[in-house]
Amino acid sequence: MQKKEIPSDNLLVNQLMVGNHLAFRTLFDTYRNDLYRFSLSMVHSSTYAEEIVQDVFLKVWIKRESLNPEMSFKAYLFTITKNKTLKFLKKAANNRKLREEVFYTSQKITNVTEHYIREAELEIIKQKALDKLSPKRLLIFEMSRNEGKSYDTIAEELSLSPHTVRNQMSKALESLRSSLLENKNINLILLMALRHWL
Repeated sequence: MQKKEIPSDNLLVNQLMVGNHLAFRTLFDTYRNDLYRFSLSMVHSSTYAEEIVQDVFLKVWIKRESLNPEMSFKAYLFTITKNKTLKFLKKAANNRKLREEVFYTSQKITNVTEHYIREAELEIIKQKALDKLSPKRLLIFEMSRNEGKSYDTIAEELSLSPHTVRNQMSKALESLRSSLLENKNINLILLMALRHWL
């Protein structure tokens, strides 16, 4: 049985650029939870994380006409979220009430900003590398890494042979490693942190 086809980000962004509210809502529903969890891991407050995500999508709507549909929309969203969250953390560092809510709640004050910058960079780098995979390889990779499915299970669900799945996964990993090594902004620390992902 085939799954209902979901419009690509490229198509949705093109529709968003001309003010399509349905496209905006679809993108919002697709990414809001990921962005919320990402921001929550930094600010340790569901209220502030939700506000940041709302601000991110407000900015997307306001700037919709200048979006580039050829660029990774997910990476674009994570970049905005990272910037808005770091701006909030800087504000929190200078406000006693916020500082207690954000930093002391987590019990991790030392180098907290540097840690979260690295986490944000990792997510953006990973997404850009994934965007270079073909749809088929991306699906197999996500089923294996994100859903924890075995090659045999993936083969059965996609009506492929286990050999084909292993071959596609091997090529996906090779492609991802090459993309990461080509990234001029990646350093040794980030590369080491990505080893478990590959």
